[in-house]
Amino acid sequence: MVQGFSREPGTHGPVAEVSPAGLRKIWLWAGAIAMGGFLFGFDTGVVSGALLYIRQDFNLSSFEQGSVVSVLLVGAVVGAMSSGDISERIGRRPTLGLIGVVFLVGTLIVTISNGYPVLLAGRIVLGLAVGAASALVPVYLSEISPTSIRGRLLTLNQLMITTGILVAYLVNLLFASSGSWRSMFAVGAIPGALLVVAALWLLPESPMWLITHGHQDKAREEIAGVTDATTADTLVQRAEQRIAENRAKQQRAAADRQKPGKRLLAPDVRPALIVGLTLAAVQQFGGINTIIYYAPTIIEQTGLSASNSIFYSVAIGVINLVMTLVAIKVVDRVGRRPMLLVSLGTMAVSVFLLGLAFVVGMNSELTLLFMVVYIAAFAGGLGPVFWTLIGEIFPPAVRAEGSSASTAVNWVSNFIVSLAFLPLASLLGQGETFWIFAVICVFAFFFVGRYVPETQGRDAEQIQESLQARFGHASEPQHDEDTGSGTAKH
Repeated sequence: MVQGFSREPGTHGPVAEVSPAGLRKIWLWAGAIAMGGFLFGFDTGVVSGALLYIRQDFNLSSFEQGSVVSVLLVGAVVGAMSSGDISERIGRRPTLGLIGVVFLVGTLIVTISNGYPVLLAGRIVLGLAVGAASALVPVYLSEISPTSIRGRLLTLNQLMITTGILVAYLVNLLFASSGSWRSMFAVGAIPGALLVVAALWLLPESPMWLITHGHQDKAREEIAGVTDATTADTLVQRAEQRIAENRAKQQRAAADRQKPGKRLLAPDVRPALIVGLTLAAVQQFGGINTIIYYAPTIIEQTGLSASNSIFYSVAIGVINLVMTLVAIKVVDRVGRRPMLLVSLGTMAVSVFLLGLAFVVGMNSELTLLFMVVYIAAFAGGLGPVFWTLIGEIFPPAVRAEGSSASTAVNWVSNFIVSLAFLPLASLLGQGETFWIFAVICVFAFFFVGRYVPETQGRDAEQIQESLQARFGHASEPQHDEDTGSGTAKH
């Protein structure tokens, strides 16, 4: 047996033991669920190369170029804010399938657009899909994750995001010689269709959603599906006992979901909300998507051609993916806090040097090096760990709503940064703009050091105790903050 599902009723997964075959099944489901993350990455990455050709075809101004990028984020905010309520009402699996359908519709509109207004409409529809996916995927992954691999499963979302970005860069490179930006976007229909197929025929419903909504028989069936024959009956009996013990909590949670705003502002939830919203904002205000969205444009300004700029942006995508793989490997060993602190410190230094490169006019190769180090630092820490934490820090009763709120702030921050970057760079200078990002990374470093607890190996109750302690409301439970090791409650 693989030990690791939380033993605390109603926290993360519903069972404590999983067979090796069941664990393989969970990884398969997680990969399919994280296809939503791939769509997130693809659609945020593909515009970077496509923009070089769209601006010529539609004769776009600097503001219009920024709006083509950032209008997707308007839709993403709406999608992120609504996904929690929709998935609570109809279930995680059908919501994921609906996201795939919306993505297909948005891809079609963008591909056939004949001008700037239609292109913006298509990007808004795509935003609805990627925003909903970014909020729902961490929740769904958290609810099927054994504690022992929860960090790795949750960082799988970031891996798929970075894979989507890299694939988008490669697609941009493939069509760079022809300048066919419509083809670049059209490729996104393939993963969109795969997500719909997975939701219809492969994925199970979240057992925790089933338990919460009174479908205990179906939940027992799903739980038995990840255990071997000799232990299935025992685990089902344990699940039934936990369901009985948890009914009062689920009834309170159902009442809370009718007033999610009030529940998120309750004193016991407020520390988690502050951490979630702050990390959501600094992840974007640290400047990551100015690199992701505008990498070819930034590199082109160092003197390289458009095609060469797209080629070098692929290197950024590769580093992004490789470092995310490293993060997945170590997140359940090193812990969340050390990864965040090292990541933010390195990001602050590298983005400062990137700004300096533009101010003093360093050569293209050195500028690219600073960009690569910055991306590596983000992908090896803040990028994946943020998505891991928002699947862990909120109490179970408000996990979907808390994830939606954090994701919505992430998209709002993304919108502000992406829309303002080009005009701000024109006003202050590109190097000086990067220095602003460096200051924000320094602020985030100190915020994490003071307020963000270690969540590795902890159940929901321990995480809430640690949050309360860091905000001065309770004593810190016995736990090694540096290593993330501790004794789980049974």
